[in-house]
Amino acid sequence: MNSMDSMESNGTERRPLESATGKPLQPMAQPGYYQGYSTLAQQGYWDAATRAVVLERLQSVPPIRFFTREEARLLETVCEHILPQDDRDFAHRIRIVPFIDRRLQENRIDGYRFEDMPSDDEAHRLGLKAINSMARELFGRDFLELSWLRQEWILRQIHDGKPEAAQTIWKHLPVHRYWALLVQDCVEVYYAHPWSWDEIGYGGPAYPRAYMRLERGEPEPWEVKETRYDWKAPSAALSDPSGSEGGTH
Repeated sequence: MNSMDSMESNGTERRPLESATGKPLQPMAQPGYYQGYSTLAQQGYWDAATRAVVLERLQSVPPIRFFTREEARLLETVCEHILPQDDRDFAHRIRIVPFIDRRLQENRIDGYRFEDMPSDDEAHRLGLKAINSMARELFGRDFLELSWLRQEWILRQIHDGKPEAAQTIWKHLPVHRYWALLVQDCVEVYYAHPWSWDEIGYGGPAYPRAYMRLERGEPEPWEVKETRYDWKAPSAALSDPSGSEGGTH
């Protein structure tokens, strides 16, 4: 048994583990350290324009128009690795790919582009092609057919800037810049959603009411205090910098 096979035999759990028992944490409607907190419960204090923008993120998931069906499925899985939501129940998982798709379809960009990078739309397509090519060259199968741990292994190579395959594509796509683009798109979508605000205890829009407690890190009257719990990285994850050591949510 080689090292990868050995890792796979011991690495099948995708959910975070309880530090005390080593058992997987059960998916929650609201993960994080701020149980009972709801940003949306404060929407009556927002102006109409703000309320409309936030509720649109919750109620209206855009259709897939830019990516092909196969590209969208592949990117969905990649996003699950970058921002795992296995501690969320299915009803409260935040859709990421449709909003990335909308940005690319509408050609919304940051207003600049690195000289050695293709346009964002081309970079995403090339990157997905490279990921699948790496899977085929290294394991003889498409990325979506691989185990979670082997998918992690491929993505960690890209994260580290040391891909071991698909070199023809990486000659035209700087691997470190592609990874930064991919992570930025995932993070921007996820943390624009009100459910993620509940997860991190973000107070949400404060206009016109405004914030009152601006010193000493105290919560506003409508917020809740942080209550932490310990956990360990799941066995199928390679991204935790401390390996099997405990972490924070």
